[in-house]
Amino acid sequence: MASEKTPQTSSAPHSQFFLLKTRRFAPFFVAQFLGAFNDNLFKNALIVLLTFHAASWTTLAPEVLTNVAAGIFILPFFIFSATAGQLADKYDKALLARWVKVLEMLIMGVAAIGFFLHSLAVLLGALCLLGLHSTLFGPVKYAILPQHLTEDELVGGNALVESGTFVAILVGTLAGGLLAGVGGHPAWVAFAGLLVAAAGFAASWGIPSAPAPEPELKVNLNPFSETWRNIGFARHNRTVFLSILGISWFWLYGALFLAQFPVFAKNVLGGDETSVTLLLAIFTVGIGLGSMLCEKLSGKHVEIGLVPFGSIGLTLFGVDLFFASPATVPAAAPLALAGLLAAPGVWRVLFDLFALGVFGGFFIVPLYVLIQLRSEPAHRARIIAANNILNALFMVVGALAAAGLLGNGVSIPTLFGIAALCNAAVAIYIYSLVPEFMLRFVAWLLVHSIYRLETKGMENVPHDAPAIVVCNHVSFVDPIVISAAVRRPIRFVMDHRIFRTPLIGFIFRHMKAIPIAPAKEDAVLMEAAFDEVAKALADGDLVGIFPEGRITDTGELSPFRSGIQRIVGRTPVPVVPMALRGLWGSFFSRKGGRAMSNPLHLRPFSKVGLVASAAFAPQSATPEALQAEVAGLRGEER
Repeated sequence: MASEKTPQTSSAPHSQFFLLKTRRFAPFFVAQFLGAFNDNLFKNALIVLLTFHAASWTTLAPEVLTNVAAGIFILPFFIFSATAGQLADKYDKALLARWVKVLEMLIMGVAAIGFFLHSLAVLLGALCLLGLHSTLFGPVKYAILPQHLTEDELVGGNALVESGTFVAILVGTLAGGLLAGVGGHPAWVAFAGLLVAAAGFAASWGIPSAPAPEPELKVNLNPFSETWRNIGFARHNRTVFLSILGISWFWLYGALFLAQFPVFAKNVLGGDETSVTLLLAIFTVGIGLGSMLCEKLSGKHVEIGLVPFGSIGLTLFGVDLFFASPATVPAAAPLALAGLLAAPGVWRVLFDLFALGVFGGFFIVPLYVLIQLRSEPAHRARIIAANNILNALFMVVGALAAAGLLGNGVSIPTLFGIAALCNAAVAIYIYSLVPEFMLRFVAWLLVHSIYRLETKGMENVPHDAPAIVVCNHVSFVDPIVISAAVRRPIRFVMDHRIFRTPLIGFIFRHMKAIPIAPAKEDAVLMEAAFDEVAKALADGDLVGIFPEGRITDTGELSPFRSGIQRIVGRTPVPVVPMALRGLWGSFFSRKGGRAMSNPLHLRPFSKVGLVASAAFAPQSATPEALQAEVAGLRGEER
């Protein structure tokens, strides 16, 4: 089986837009953008034609036709996603991308035949094949990024892909509507799609090779058993599986809002056809901006603390959209765009939709990166295939639920409010199962609202191997600050009395901190702590220790205790020295007396630092050597 190792850092700091100048990203980005554009161009053009000219094609009602078309497009995701994931793990993803583009061109040929024959069946067949095209490209789209991008480029790369996808959806939808309304023979739609597909095929030739992680894989064509198997791969890592559920929920939530835009614009806001485009554009721009901001807010690394932040925004602005929606339709409806923008309360509605998009970007980008990083490389494409299947399932369930509620007299604004409250309930449930998300949010909020954290040497922390980090102990929030800087969960060894502190104790318990007591106070608890540390290291975890044994009262280092030698003697692992700077004198330190007692010590946006040096070998990790190293890292800054 082929192995894969993603580089942990890039050679130089760049904006995410730098990736658009690189061969390892730009051709892929163009190919996937044009694919998403083409999907929506053809789909929307066909829906518009069937809506306004249904009588010339069939006796079915336009409302039925549009829903049938939507169902036909999404059907391949259920049937072929499992196969697509296997193919992406078995074959070179760059080669697969080219073959998928060939399929896209053939599909446009089928569509042209359907238009010339005036055959609804052939056109719906082409739409189904276009869904197959998207199904096959999905695992390639996300599984190729960790092979071509470094870890600190993944957030920016995924942000570009997500924002590009939504822009492609918007522009493709608009282009499809325009082409459908041009007049003349509708085959122009297929010819336009063929040109786009050909451009995508040309771009795909620039994608560098992305070797198969499991070339010996035997493809199972049974969609049911393979789907269950792929979901099993995802369930193997609880965080990955819950991330997939989070992404699927977002697509349910977003698709529910998007599906209501036409009726919401007409029957609630009182707008004309152009207002639908306005709502879609506002939401899309929000998604794009939120996605692009992820890199800046996360410091180029996956920051899952943004996920709870995103879910909070999705709930608050969804609820506000309910309250902001007009109670009655304007008397002058339908309003042209200028009239709509002048109507009372419309700008609040537009801001809510924009904010929903922004916070949606905060929510979804880190989850995609987390899946890419924490999935087993040999199974990554199949895990992404499982994600696509569940995405489609959730969207269908959401559509059925929305249809049921609307059919029973629920208004669209009320539907938005119900969805927002459900979002809050889902978020609370997921974060209760994986407290890491909320804890990362607390850490992220702390270092972005109270402190300005500067880090150096974090690349010295092992990416996925067991290790111990040792640091000076300045304040009660030291573990949270360190957790905000280190992208892996850390199990800190901490004085058992801290766990009795109401808020901080709750946080540390959910961080799976390990309580310890001096031998003279509780010898049993001390031995249990050493046993738990050994178990954590054996499991491949990162363990954090403050060798001074207590928070400093003076700002100076206390002698490092011998417990570190006992730990590495039992479990020989690297020891990474760290030093905190700038926390002495803060609200959470003991300068001037008891910590957290003097509000004057609250200094918003004060600068703090965390510096790490190269790891010590276990045999070199003596208390004296580590103390000297930490003192040197800290320097004169307290």
